[in-house]
Amino acid sequence: MKNILEAPFMVETVRTLTNLYRLGWDERNGGNLSVLLDEEEVSQYLDTSCVIRDIPMTFDASAIVGKIFLVTGTGKYFKNVQYDPAHNLGIIKIGEDGRTAKLLWGYTDGGRPTSELPAHLLSHITRLAIDPSHRVVMHTHPTNTIAMTLIHDLSERAITRTLWQMQTESIVVFPEGVAVLPWMACGTNEIGEATAEKLKKERICLWAAHGIYGVGKDLDEAFGLIETVEKAAQLYMLSVNAGIKNGITDEQLKELAGVFGLDYRKEYLD
Repeated sequence: MKNILEAPFMVETVRTLTNLYRLGWDERNGGNLSVLLDEEEVSQYLDTSCVIRDIPMTFDASAIVGKIFLVTGTGKYFKNVQYDPAHNLGIIKIGEDGRTAKLLWGYTDGGRPTSELPAHLLSHITRLAIDPSHRVVMHTHPTNTIAMTLIHDLSERAITRTLWQMQTESIVVFPEGVAVLPWMACGTNEIGEATAEKLKKERICLWAAHGIYGVGKDLDEAFGLIETVEKAAQLYMLSVNAGIKNGITDEQLKELAGVFGLDYRKEYLD
């Protein structure tokens, strides 16, 4: 078997988690990540039939039985992943009952997947039904995005329009807009189900006073979505108290959408 720490999916995941911590988006043990892996690729590094232990789940993941995921551990600090991936990450396979995560690698201290596993796996189920190329669910705590949810109208139309108006890239990167959930207790099936429902239409879901969920076909896409929203939120927070005089107008956004051929949420513009 090849060294799993040298697997491309492992190297890129560790780099991404390290970068998220560096940016200040994942304080302490905040944030979590899951990546859907290709079993054929994983089998070059692990015996996928060798189960270390079973980890019960409190929700039904029958739609993804047999799928393999690389998942951050509960209570783990992103800053430590680069030094000891096997302690802070785990590779799980969804058991035939749909309610058991079979540990194939990692969580060497006896740990478990993130407490947000319901939100991750339910979101994977939702996105795979829409986009078979989907692979990543990323949850992080970008400072300006959270601050924006504290002072801005939380209607999806209002917050999307503001984010679009802050910079040219916003409507290009997330033309479908952003979804928003009001504050909910984290780590529950309820917030997982609500997030998955939101991700049927958007690839970004803001959790008020908490953070953001982004999905994508790879780590770059999910990360890029989140950093674009965060940049727009930062521009808003830097300018709102001074009064925004020159934001991008609705007509200009429509022009931009035409130039790039975007299928955007037309009802979000006047």
